[in-house]
Amino acid sequence: MASKVYFMDFRTTSQENLLDKLDKLLEAADLKSAFSERDLVAVKLHFGEAGNTAYLRPIYVRKIVEKIKEFGGKPFLTDANTLYSGARSDSPNHLITAIQNGFPYSVMGAPIIIADGLRGRSERAVSVDLKAFKEVYIGSEIIEADALISVAHFKGHELSGFGGAIKNMGMGCASRRGKMAQHADLSPKVVKKKCIGCGECAEHCSQEAITVENEKASIDSDACIGCGECILICPNEAVTIRWNVSIPVFLEKMVEYTAGVLKGKENNTLFVNFITDVSPACDCHGNNDAPIVRNIGVLASKDPVAIDQACVDMINNEPALPGCCLETNTKPGEDKFKGLYPKVDWEIQLDYAQKLGLGSRTYEVLSI
Repeated sequence: MASKVYFMDFRTTSQENLLDKLDKLLEAADLKSAFSERDLVAVKLHFGEAGNTAYLRPIYVRKIVEKIKEFGGKPFLTDANTLYSGARSDSPNHLITAIQNGFPYSVMGAPIIIADGLRGRSERAVSVDLKAFKEVYIGSEIIEADALISVAHFKGHELSGFGGAIKNMGMGCASRRGKMAQHADLSPKVVKKKCIGCGECAEHCSQEAITVENEKASIDSDACIGCGECILICPNEAVTIRWNVSIPVFLEKMVEYTAGVLKGKENNTLFVNFITDVSPACDCHGNNDAPIVRNIGVLASKDPVAIDQACVDMINNEPALPGCCLETNTKPGEDKFKGLYPKVDWEIQLDYAQKLGLGSRTYEVLSI
């Protein structure tokens, strides 16, 4: 049976602006049924790394907050700390970054509560008994919340092909230990011919696992935790991973964490994906490249698999924008995410999530 995915585009009139349409979308997707009056409702989003400008506009998130309040819920904004060093690797810096990026209480009308505590160690073990994990480690405040609303900026991602509802849950709600467990099979290696010994990777390594000798970097695999920051930070693309082994395992682990996040909240969730400013890489970067397609719209669904599949299909049906980084797969109907990351089979996450019963890749779009 096809899952329902509700959709609004970005066309407006003088009688109906985007926030009015978003209000209608949340009504149609039955946000109200996700929680009861006085429930504590976690609004899981990505506050954006310092320097990134592609993350979700706070004004959209505020409308969702207002709607939750209208239905009697008590919302709070949340995300978990990052594994890599950066502007969101601990709660004080995470809060500062969120506020500077436009999410203070005075604007949003909801407090920010970092899900996994001061340094990412506040967690709960959730039994899943799946292929990779018997139990997963989720930020405590996600578990404590009565309901969970995922608000995701849909974009490309260098490890998962794309980031949407599944990644927002599986990676975004994991504690530091949980993130490390998911990344454990990512094995970075240095391509010596490309390495110029600039030291950027070593400077940003949170574990001091990288050294530079004779103008070449090397990685201590025993000290490495697989966070992947060296891959992101290298200006010469000299750090890479063993794609054929690492990525399929990583994607399945991420999905198993999504299963852990949703356990016990199957009837207390809603997923909202924004296809706006579709940057080629994650909002964890301190910068963002030009969007690869136009702003398409906003989708909402009770099914995380269906909403991610619908987003992929809508983006792939678009022509690539002139001047973006895409050099292949630029025509309507061509796979934009394979054009960005040809070695990443993004379908693995959707297939595995469907196999685990998290949702269906078959969907019906209902336009608002």
